[in-house]
Amino acid sequence: MHTIDEVILRMDQIVAECRLKSSRIGYFAILYRQVTKRIKNGILNSEFEDNPRMEKLDVLFAKRFIDAYDAFQSGQKPTASWEHAFEAADSTKHLVLQHLLLGINAHINLDLGIAAVETIDGHDLASLQNDFNKINAVLAELVDGVKDNIGFISPFFKTLIRFAKGKEEILVNFSIKLARDGALKFAWKYQASSDKIESIQKRDKAITLLAKGLINPGIKLRLWVWLIGLAEWKSVPEIMDQLDKASKTSISVT
Repeated sequence: MHTIDEVILRMDQIVAECRLKSSRIGYFAILYRQVTKRIKNGILNSEFEDNPRMEKLDVLFAKRFIDAYDAFQSGQKPTASWEHAFEAADSTKHLVLQHLLLGINAHINLDLGIAAVETIDGHDLASLQNDFNKINAVLAELVDGVKDNIGFISPFFKTLIRFAKGKEEILVNFSIKLARDGALKFAWKYQASSDKIESIQKRDKAITLLAKGLINPGIKLRLWVWLIGLAEWKSVPEIMDQLDKASKTSISVT
């Protein structure tokens, strides 16, 4: 896989597979496909500091999700943070937003730093920072748009936000900006590490703890999650279709 068009084609296949199997992995796949299309559009319009390099970053970044998905589907073990997200997709007790954030958590907090280092291939990581930030800005814009429109799928979702205001709950306080900043710090450490495998394993362990916090909130919040989940749509394909509509209205893609 060397081009962004190849990535989009594989993402189309994953989305179709998830819809056919009613797999909640499709929630993240729907959003991430839209991010990839938006990045492609940006490359065609020369929005980035180095457009060929951005395509390389996008391909390497996406490939980590695709490889993790393929590994899990074939019975192999992906990174623990992705495994946690994929296993959670089998459960009916988590909110749509929880499934989305589990994917975003693994992909930004772990995958992005690795992909960034692989992209610059020994060169100065600082040269990538602006384009690194832009790919996160696209994802943040998309997630914010989905949150604004998630009422169609989860009628009482905003009740959860009001109830949890001021509480230290990662489920409602998850910040893509903070994840991005953490990913960049990890990228610097990963680039300087003499043992890349150990570096990934340590980071993966920490990110998996965050994943556990996303699907196991405090006792009081857990009750609200359960109550709100009762009113959410249950049809996975219908939710995927609604997320697709929400994502298309959140960012401009040609």
